[in-house]
Amino acid sequence: MIIIGWIGAISFSICGIPQAWMCFKNKHADGMSMYYLLLWLIGEICTIVYVVPTGNMPLISNYIFNLVVLLIILRYKIWPKSEPEGTNKYQK
Repeated sequence: MIIIGWIGAISFSICGIPQAWMCFKNKHADGMSMYYLLLWLIGEICTIVYVVPTGNMPLISNYIFNLVVLLIILRYKIWPKSEPEGTNKYQK
């Protein structure tokens, strides 16, 4: 069962990586709802507080990794990188 727990935790925790990568690559998270991200953040923090005393390492690692991914996305949602003035991003 522990192996199934680790497989599930790893699978679930890497789900956010493609979105975080796109935010990093594009330097913004325009397509992400701030309400969704805030609810995700509240859920992650509450679940970490709940799970840590159990010592369940697959779940703890999953939620901590998800929190890191979420913070990357939030960084680009709150502070997107703007193009320098006079630069046209569609220009080659």
